[in-house]
Amino acid sequence: MKNTAILLISCPDRKGLVASISDFVFRHNGNILHADEHADEGSNLFLMRVEFDPIDFDINLADFAKHFSPIAEKFAMQWRLARSNVRQKMAILVSKYDHCLVDLLYRHKSGELACDIPLVISNHPDNGPIAEFYRIPFFVVPVTKDNKSEAEQKILALLKQHDLDFIVLARYMQILSNQFVNEYPHRIINIHHSFLPAFVGAKPYHQAFTRGVKLIGATSHYVTDVLDDGPIIEQDVVRISHRDSLDDLLQKGRDLEKVVLSRAVRWHIENRVLLYGNKTVVFD
Repeated sequence: MKNTAILLISCPDRKGLVASISDFVFRHNGNILHADEHADEGSNLFLMRVEFDPIDFDINLADFAKHFSPIAEKFAMQWRLARSNVRQKMAILVSKYDHCLVDLLYRHKSGELACDIPLVISNHPDNGPIAEFYRIPFFVVPVTKDNKSEAEQKILALLKQHDLDFIVLARYMQILSNQFVNEYPHRIINIHHSFLPAFVGAKPYHQAFTRGVKLIGATSHYVTDVLDDGPIIEQDVVRISHRDSLDDLLQKGRDLEKVVLSRAVRWHIENRVLLYGNKTVVFD
């Protein structure tokens, strides 16, 4: 695993931002490896991701805030410093569909997803053998219309017990309460099996088939209080034709969902996503 520091910044756009940030890293003997920026004219907002090598940095990164604060205050910055060698802890919630779960666990085992997965939680026992194969602890928390609140409290207790950084809903077929979502703001990543904002809610492939669309898509987004309306991280589409049956749409959609979700998770782990409003900027 590489050892870099990643500075993520959002603030009102004004002259001198890039120069001030670059000069700060340079003056403290840091070597900038990547620098990406975006200025949103409509909101006059500036967003930036700076990745630098801290090996010769003359500031202890634990004291970074003390030294960087004067610049941050001058430009009214919201910012955070991440470390590439600090592995985030990811929980996976899943129901019966296994394709996204299998894909995430395989990519994790192969080293593509540089994080830790302390547990998988499901409202059904079906995917227990998959988690066992990858040696990930598996917990079943049944959910019914009568015990939903109690079930969520059990899940939250498990998440807090394992000190989770973020959560991935790998086709977890339950709507989370606002209380649950607010425990992990912008730290719950969902995969929705349509090209949002089209075909929200349940059975989007059925809706797409009935509508006779020529493209179907998948969307990975952060979960918010509003169903299927959170900031979008990644989307992709695949072409279909009049010859495709509903089963064909389901199969093509499953393949798409895996890729879209894994990209979103990887970019989140790599601290490439910055949010503003109900949008995201995903830096290369």
